[in-house]
Amino acid sequence: MIAFRLNSTSGLSTYLQLAQQVRQALRLGELHPGDQLPTVKEVVGALAINPNTVLKAYRLLEYEGLVQGRPGQGTFVIRSLQGPPSAKQSVLRRSLERWVREGLESGFDADALEAMFSASMRMVQEGRIA
Repeated sequence: MIAFRLNSTSGLSTYLQLAQQVRQALRLGELHPGDQLPTVKEVVGALAINPNTVLKAYRLLEYEGLVQGRPGQGTFVIRSLQGPPSAKQSVLRRSLERWVREGLESGFDADALEAMFSASMRMVQEGRIA
């Protein structure tokens, strides 16, 4: 089951952070169709946030066709976003983890590494880096 965490410096509203974490878990194969998301009560208890915030995130995910609420039962994943085969994903992920570790050991903080990654991603997508 997914364990939500909040980043107060991300600039992203809480409900969008929750929805983003579910999407990421789906892409990484950590959540699969049929899996149940934590109940609103569980999320509220773990993060000390308003229940309406959790409901808003779950409604957004439902609107996107990723989850389905079942009255009296909970919210369940109905579609995956998993990318390339897991073997290919594992190799790339290990490489990225080495890059992150090297960056942290070199004195960069998480925000700086995230900014570098995002800038590099944009440049590649825009065709400025081959």
